[in-house]
Amino acid sequence: MTFKRFGLGVGFVLVVLFLSMTITMPAFAAQRVTIGVSIRSLSEERWARERALMAEKAEQLGVDVVFTDANNDEFVQNSQIENLIARGVDALIIIARNSDVAANGVAMASSEGIPCIAYDVAIYHPDAIYISFDSVRVGYEMAKAVVEQVPKGRYFWIGGSPTDDNAYLVRKGHFQVLQPLIDSGDIKLLGEQWCDAWSPEEALKHVENALTAHANQIDAIVCSNDGTAGGAVQALKEQGLAGKVPTCGQDADLVACQRIAEGTQTVSIFKDVRVLADAAMNAAVELAQGKRPATINGKYVNAQKGIEQDAIFVEVVPVTKENLYEVIVKGGFHKLEDVYRNIPRDQWPTG
Repeated sequence: MTFKRFGLGVGFVLVVLFLSMTITMPAFAAQRVTIGVSIRSLSEERWARERALMAEKAEQLGVDVVFTDANNDEFVQNSQIENLIARGVDALIIIARNSDVAANGVAMASSEGIPCIAYDVAIYHPDAIYISFDSVRVGYEMAKAVVEQVPKGRYFWIGGSPTDDNAYLVRKGHFQVLQPLIDSGDIKLLGEQWCDAWSPEEALKHVENALTAHANQIDAIVCSNDGTAGGAVQALKEQGLAGKVPTCGQDADLVACQRIAEGTQTVSIFKDVRVLADAAMNAAVELAQGKRPATINGKYVNAQKGIEQDAIFVEVVPVTKENLYEVIVKGGFHKLEDVYRNIPRDQWPTG
């Protein structure tokens, strides 16, 4: 029997056979995107929280995510980044322990065509996209809240990690407020100390030493995050000065919010990490797909390092005793019973 008997050409039959094969054969599923997330340390409350937020967002987006924890070791972090590259991740989010050292990790990824996001800590490599809050503004709002409480007096300054560019940006914001008052003589700066890895324990020791050296005659302490503020408040508490000497932090950690409710910490800058983690994961997926993130809204520039990077900046909110309930509790960041657990229940806010 020939095809011509039925009036069918060979070409027509081949087309029919091809179409039948494409209908019956299963289509190859598109390869899922995998995002690698290198975290400098999960021992800090905020990074553990953001790991969970990123995992949740990845599930919503239908992508895989692989996390590593460097336990505050910058060389371990680069080794873990190398391992993530070897596993074939499509994009990397890096929370750097050391802004300089992590640049080597970005260079390794870039050489393999893997795009990188510097998450909330700048990395000194031009191929990284910076996603963060405006750290200069964060520092400005922290110092401003303290100065409003003590416009004149004897100040002590506590910095973050000297290997983290954010610490310098926060300091810049602090001194936008403080330096004019130092120059005018309204504020006397008694000393400055940095805290490796933003260590609360180092902050505690620095403030203990400062209180001893100045016979407790310190009117305000400007700290650089909630962890260092916690160390400062502990040292103040030992001298019966907690709540009498204003101090500040950032991140709205639960323990910091509790201190604000109690009156032992003046302000924390609320950086809504839910928004930040969401933005980072969305941007990482776009980068993995070969797209430029649609939410890029600025530039990170470090003239000293000769770095200019695309950036995504997220808004911040200063939180004090006056707006703590509205912003943190009603905003769903922490629970009422957790924030006010150390306050008599009849003094809890309502509404």
